[in-house]
Amino acid sequence: MSIQEALTELLTPAVENAGFFLEQVHIVNPGNHRIVTCVVDGPKPLNLDEVTVVSRLISELLDQTPLIDDAFTLEVTSPGVDRPLTQRRHWEKNVTRVIAMVFNDGSTLTARLTELREDDATFVENIKGRMKTHIVTLADIKQAQVQVEFSRKDEE
Repeated sequence: MSIQEALTELLTPAVENAGFFLEQVHIVNPGNHRIVTCVVDGPKPLNLDEVTVVSRLISELLDQTPLIDDAFTLEVTSPGVDRPLTQRRHWEKNVTRVIAMVFNDGSTLTARLTELREDDATFVENIKGRMKTHIVTLADIKQAQVQVEFSRKDEE
């Protein structure tokens, strides 16, 4: 088991008990120093107070574990908007957002997620001011990512 896997196994239960999700543990060793980056998400976007709480929790666990026996810097961050949507909770969190998708057959669609169901979802695509509704089976989506909207105008 790698150190990343061991740290993920150590940290995940405590992070989840605090109400968050440990998305990833990443370790780099520039020079003689180690940087441990933990990507943490929540049911809604994390605020600074929540990042502080989870940072302290992770720091205490890392200070106690023999897995890291030298100096390190801990970075706790939330996932960026470029994170791929890979889990159901990622989709749930992004209802109303514009999603760019690549399907298993290679076709693409960029549209607003308006409704999420068990096996499929409704997306609304704006084509030159005309709205087109798509019902998409989630299993048909190979890759999906939230798109940044700089000035969102409600489209009804």
